[in-house]
Amino acid sequence: MSTFGEELIQSLNEALAHARDEGPAIVHAPVTPREVRKQAKLTQAQMAPLMGMSLSGYRKWEQGVRRVSGPAATLLRVIQREPEAVRRALLSG
Repeated sequence: MSTFGEELIQSLNEALAHARDEGPAIVHAPVTPREVRKQAKLTQAQMAPLMGMSLSGYRKWEQGVRRVSGPAATLLRVIQREPEAVRRALLSG
C-alpha cells in the first residue's frame, strides 16, 4: 500500500477513535482574520503580504467568501500572538 493510503487509513482510524471518545484530538478554536488583523492594528493592505496573498484574496477571507485553510489559520494564530516577529521574519530582506 502507498504511503498516502497508509496515512489515510491512520487518519480515518483517529477520526473514529475521536468520535467514540477513545482518543485525543487536536481541536483549534476558529480564527477570524478580521479580529486578528484588528488586534494587530494592521490594515488589510498590511495584512495581506504577511499572509503571502493578494489584498483581494485576503478581503475574501474577511467577507467570508473564502475559508481559511489549516496552515493559514496557524499563521494567523502566530500573528495574533507575535505580530512584530512575523513582520520582521517575512518582510525583511
